[in-house]
Amino acid sequence: MESSEYLNLANYRAGFIAVIGKPNVGKSTLMNVLLQQKIAAVSPRPQTTRKRQLGILTTEQAQIIFVDTPGFHTPRHKLGEKMVKAALQAIEDSDGLLFLLDVSEPLTPEDFDLAQKIQPFQSSKPTAVALNKIDIAKDEFIQQAEALVSEQLPNARVVRISCLRGDNLDHLTALLIESLPESEPLYPLDQVTDYYEREIAAELIREAALNILRDEVPHGIAVRIDQFQEKYDHLAVIDATIIVEKENHKAIVIGAGGKMIKQIGTQARQEIEAMSGRKIFLNLHVKVQKNWRKNETLLHWLGYT
Repeated sequence: MESSEYLNLANYRAGFIAVIGKPNVGKSTLMNVLLQQKIAAVSPRPQTTRKRQLGILTTEQAQIIFVDTPGFHTPRHKLGEKMVKAALQAIEDSDGLLFLLDVSEPLTPEDFDLAQKIQPFQSSKPTAVALNKIDIAKDEFIQQAEALVSEQLPNARVVRISCLRGDNLDHLTALLIESLPESEPLYPLDQVTDYYEREIAAELIREAALNILRDEVPHGIAVRIDQFQEKYDHLAVIDATIIVEKENHKAIVIGAGGKMIKQIGTQARQEIEAMSGRKIFLNLHVKVQKNWRKNETLLHWLGYT
């Protein structure tokens, strides 16, 4: 869809849905699946999402603007504080809420804390609760999640979904559309995110690093795009720097004979090419910025403020 001329705007709906859940519950995966395009970094590591990102789904009936929020957690540095603040702000600014629970495992205290944070908004913001990963869930975990919703969020509507298999995603989308106000589209019909291509590229490089490196390194990693040069419609050259906090982390990222950074570059390049639809030349560098997650100036330089 390229023009609103083809839409029936008489009963059209548009608005913002804050996607809420603990770290690594599948928020970014759900958004990527619904948009049928990868715009958000996904990895098995917690706190993969660090910034607020919009995912814009436009249909003939509505435009749902998903606000992919960083997972709620107890912050241990300035970056963590900004992540939690961004998530709280998304709830305040949204038209509706989508609370995601992972029912492939028992609920955690974080899930209960989040339900309590959402509770005060029940009267003002329509809320949907998605029980994710039902393809591998045990009945007892599903029942535990439904009991939590019944007790803490009695006005919420519950949908059992699987991002992997696609179970009930159409039903979930229909529920979210019902919660939106009547409005013309708020974004161009062909726009799928508020991120620029270079910002998505940075996130995909970080995703590759999260997937490949050992557990003790990823949380101290950031990526900055130093140059994004479009040579032709079918070619772009990207120079990027992977920021780490310690000298020994730099050695791990580079790897023996440059093996590790080559793997990161290969995986990231393939993802960026799939996203952009053109060939990518990717040059990666590694730089140490000690304690960057606690440094307000560096957080601003890296785009977190």
